[in-house]
Amino acid sequence: MNKNLKDNAAHAKLLELSKAPFDLTEEGALSKQRFSKFRSSAGSLQMFYGTQRVDENTLDALQELADDAGAVGQFKAMISGEVVNKIDGYDCENRQVLHTAVRNVFADLNDSDNIGNSVDAIKAAQEELEKLDEFCKDLACGSIVNTVGQPFTDMVLVGIGGSDLGPRAIYLALKKYAQPQRRIHFISNVDPDDAAGTLDGLDLSKTLVTVISKSGGTLETLTNETFVAERFKNAGLPINKHFVCVTGEGSPMDNPSKYLRTFYMFDYIGGRYSVTSMVGGVVLAFSLGYKNFENFLRGARKMDLNSLETDITKNLPLLAALLGVWNRNYLNCETLAVLPYSQALSRFAAHLQQCDMESNGKRINRQGEELVEATGPIVWGEPGTNGQHAFYQLIHQSETVVPCDFIGFRQSQYGEDLKVKGTTSQEKLFANLLAQSIGMATGSDSDNPNKVFPGNRPNSLIMADQLTPEVMGQLLAFYENKIAFQGFLWNINSFDQEGVQLGKVLANGILDTYINGKPSDESSPTWILMKESGVI
Repeated sequence: MNKNLKDNAAHAKLLELSKAPFDLTEEGALSKQRFSKFRSSAGSLQMFYGTQRVDENTLDALQELADDAGAVGQFKAMISGEVVNKIDGYDCENRQVLHTAVRNVFADLNDSDNIGNSVDAIKAAQEELEKLDEFCKDLACGSIVNTVGQPFTDMVLVGIGGSDLGPRAIYLALKKYAQPQRRIHFISNVDPDDAAGTLDGLDLSKTLVTVISKSGGTLETLTNETFVAERFKNAGLPINKHFVCVTGEGSPMDNPSKYLRTFYMFDYIGGRYSVTSMVGGVVLAFSLGYKNFENFLRGARKMDLNSLETDITKNLPLLAALLGVWNRNYLNCETLAVLPYSQALSRFAAHLQQCDMESNGKRINRQGEELVEATGPIVWGEPGTNGQHAFYQLIHQSETVVPCDFIGFRQSQYGEDLKVKGTTSQEKLFANLLAQSIGMATGSDSDNPNKVFPGNRPNSLIMADQLTPEVMGQLLAFYENKIAFQGFLWNINSFDQEGVQLGKVLANGILDTYINGKPSDESSPTWILMKESGVI
């Protein structure tokens, strides 16, 4: 389709509707009928969006927008293996985007929902899963032990960006399901204090290290790997008995003599979409067990299949994407707060921040033309109820309207609770969650101007019964697919990240200055700043 947002037939309708969006503050606006109608579900997730500023006319126009943009058709093309990571007529990565293939390994390859060229990616994913299953079995039966025959209890992940944020967020989310005596630790920042602080207190003799770099040459990861390896050498521990790697086949790291096991990642899976691949697989299977990792993948697969629905009220990621476009482009809201009322999701917003902003923070379309309309929102957030005591003041009363995604689970993971002043902690958590959603929507009037809350803060409530591995997979894929749909609607390439590359190029120039002791150009701004700031 490749249409800019303004070129879709529904654009004019949505602009007109945005002049008088549904008023959430009117008496009786949030009725039982509204909450019953404005709700959708897929798998174990339900989304209540009666607190968004939409009515049936808006939804009809959003459906028309999705149809006119061919959003579902573009998603099908992506999972079929069509090259969608590209900018027409310009140098670019020019790749397939097949992160969905790694969670499609449970289906019969002849099934109708397996489309086209993705079969090769599914087969490659199956091979890596078989290697991972074997690795987990070898750990469990004692075929892989340390140099004195003891089992490994800890694993350190060395990676950065998508090789850290996704695995870290999911590990913390599902830590309750971890096997006894299996712990994961993370080193990502090139700041030496990150590596030193993480390693301090670890029994290295019982620790495995997983190093993740697709290219095998990511400078921060190479630096941290060398730092960690030096600790192991100083402890008299052989690197090839403790280090595992996840890398591209044929990369400098693809060296069986150096690593205990090697798992492959593929160039058609972007780092921020890689947690369902071996990037997340090795650490999650080590900690949670292989079966729980499989269930995580099965959950993601369910949401991928739901993303093929053409009716937006049945396609949860597409519906969320359209609501986001409505808020961003028609109600002029620049940010999105992701607010999980679950401590287990303490790093999930950070992962979504990368996934969304690195994907959709773009200014040109897929034809290399500068866009008129805004694209990705600024994504941020923290768990409730902590956030309520930090930044909700601004959300409730500032002139800046911040749409919110509230995430909640009816049951806690651990099931350990007690009553204080007549209610349990879980009841208090949910009371706060529901109160915030309604309070932001309806606001509150008062004779005291300091106590006036204007309301009309659009928000959605995403719920499930309990945060299990399968539900976590559904929640992850829900957001991944929502981000992809928004990219299709904006006609941008959501799968490259040139903005990341610029900083790397400039930093490498500064590193050359450190090495040589002087710059090639003493009038350069970087050299002047280095001198003035005292770093050299």
